[in-house]
Amino acid sequence: MKRFAALFNAIDQSTKTTVKVAALTDYFLTAPEEDRIWTIAIFSGRRPKRAVNSTRLREWAAEVAGIPLWLFEEAYPIVGDLAETIALVLPLPDTDTDHGLSHWINALRNLANVEEPARKDFVLEAWRSLDTTQRFLFNKLLTGGFRVGVSQKLMTRALARATGKNEAEMAHRLMGDWDPARITWAQLTVDDDPAANASRPYPFYLAYAFDDAPESLGNPEDWQAEWKWDGIRGQLILRDGAHYVWSRGEELMTDRFPELARALDFIPNGTVLDGELLAWGDGAPQSFNALQKRIGRKTVPKKLLSEAPVILYAYDLLEWGGVDYRQEPLEVRRATLEEVCGNLPTDAPVKLSPTVPFDAWEHLADQRATARAAQAEGLMLKRRDSPYLTGRKKGDWWKWKLDPLTIDAVMIYAQSGHGRRANLFTDFTFAVWNGNDLVPFTKAYSGLTDEEFRKITAWVKKNTQQRFGPVRQVTPEHVFEIAFEGIQASSRHKSGVALRFPRMSRWRHDKPIQEANSLDDLNEMLNTYG
Repeated sequence: MKRFAALFNAIDQSTKTTVKVAALTDYFLTAPEEDRIWTIAIFSGRRPKRAVNSTRLREWAAEVAGIPLWLFEEAYPIVGDLAETIALVLPLPDTDTDHGLSHWINALRNLANVEEPARKDFVLEAWRSLDTTQRFLFNKLLTGGFRVGVSQKLMTRALARATGKNEAEMAHRLMGDWDPARITWAQLTVDDDPAANASRPYPFYLAYAFDDAPESLGNPEDWQAEWKWDGIRGQLILRDGAHYVWSRGEELMTDRFPELARALDFIPNGTVLDGELLAWGDGAPQSFNALQKRIGRKTVPKKLLSEAPVILYAYDLLEWGGVDYRQEPLEVRRATLEEVCGNLPTDAPVKLSPTVPFDAWEHLADQRATARAAQAEGLMLKRRDSPYLTGRKKGDWWKWKLDPLTIDAVMIYAQSGHGRRANLFTDFTFAVWNGNDLVPFTKAYSGLTDEEFRKITAWVKKNTQQRFGPVRQVTPEHVFEIAFEGIQASSRHKSGVALRFPRMSRWRHDKPIQEANSLDDLNEMLNTYG
C-alpha cells in the first residue's frame, strides 16, 4: 500500500499532465504485477464492492478515536468525505505493514463472507497499521467510493510508455469485460486473447462542444451534419455468432436490451456499429423519459419491452468483415454503413440514423432550431474526411447543442459540498411559486464561480432558519436562473416534474423572489417540451 499511496500523492498533488504520466509510468514499470492490474482496474472504475456499511465505519472510528459519535458526525460534513474524516480522527498507527495493494483488495473481497465481529477486527487492525494516506485509500476501497484525478487518456499514455505499445492499442485493450482478479499482466497488456477480442469494444470517439459561429468551420461541403440524439451512446458488436452491447461508460449492457439479439439475423459477423440506443415508437425516436424506464434494469419484463422497445440508431461503422474500419474517412465508413442498413427490414432492431442535408451554414442553423421537435439535443458536425479516433479530440467532431431551457427559481435549502468544497455550501434546492407557496422542484450544485459559492456560503450561515442534519433551510431571498436540457413528468416529485441536467446558469441579483417563475410555467414547458 505504501507504493500505491506514493503514486496517489504524486497524482493528487500535481495538476501537470507530465508529472502524472511520469508517476504512473514509473509505477507500471516497478510495482508488483498484481498491484499494477488492480491499479488500472481502480482508476478505470472497476472498484471492489462495498464491504462495510458507512454507519458501522463511523461508529468504529469514533470508538477507536475515543470521541463521542455526535462529535464525529459534526466533523464529517466539515471535512466532506467519510474516508478522509476517519483517516484524520484516528490515532497514529502503532504497528507497520508492507502489504501491497492487491493484498488489501483480496482481503476486502473476502470480507463479505465473514461475521461482523471479524469484519470489525480486520478493519481496526488495518487502521492500526496504516498511516494517514494509506488509511484514506483503504477507507475508499472499503466503502467502494474510490475516485482519483486520472483520465483514461493519461493512464493509457503511461501504459504505452511502460510497455512499448501504441496508445490506441492500449486504450482498446483496457476496454471490455476483463476481471482484475483473473487476468494476468501479460494477458492485459501483451498477449492476444481471441475470446476477449470477440467481446471487446473500441474506445469511443468523443466530440467537443461547439460555441462559435458555424462559418468558422470553413466550407460546408467538407462537413456532415447529424442529429445529436438524446439517448445512450453504445456499440453493437457482432462477432463469433454472438452479440454484445457496450455503453460509452464501458458497461456491458447486452442483457438490458434483448431486442438487439435479432441483429444477428440481418447483419453479418465481424461488424461493429456505433450509435445511439433509443426508445422507438410510431416510426420515430421517443423521449429520453421513455428510455429511462429501461435504464438500470438487469432484466426487462415483457410489458416494458412492449411499451418501450429499444433500437440502435447507427451512425458509424467501426468494423466490417472483421476488419478495423476506424482509419477509413468518415465518408467511406458512412457509405458502407448505408449499404449495411439499406436492406434491413422495418422491424430490425438496428436503423440508420439519417444525416441532415444542408448547403449553407444559415440553412443548417435553421434546421438546428427544430431539434427538440425531432427528440434531439442539437446537431453533430463531423468532417467528412475524419478517421474514427480515440477519446476526445478537437477539430473534426463537434456537438452543436441547442441552448438550454431556463427558468428562474428561489433557493430554499442549502447543503455543504464535498472534497475541496466541503467548507462551502454548494448543493441547493430550488422552488417555484404555486399561488402563494414555494414548491421545491429541483436541486443543482454546479454553474457558479468559486467566488459566488463563497458569497452564498457566507449568506447561508447568517440566514439559516432550520437545520435538518446537513441540510439548512434558508430565508427565501435569492433567485437563480436554472438551465436544463429537458423536462418530464414525475410522480416522485412534489412539483410533478423532473429536470434533466439542471445547473445554475446565473445568480439573478436583479430579480426579487416575487418575479420567479411558477409551477404553471413549468407545466407549460412540460406540455411543450416534455
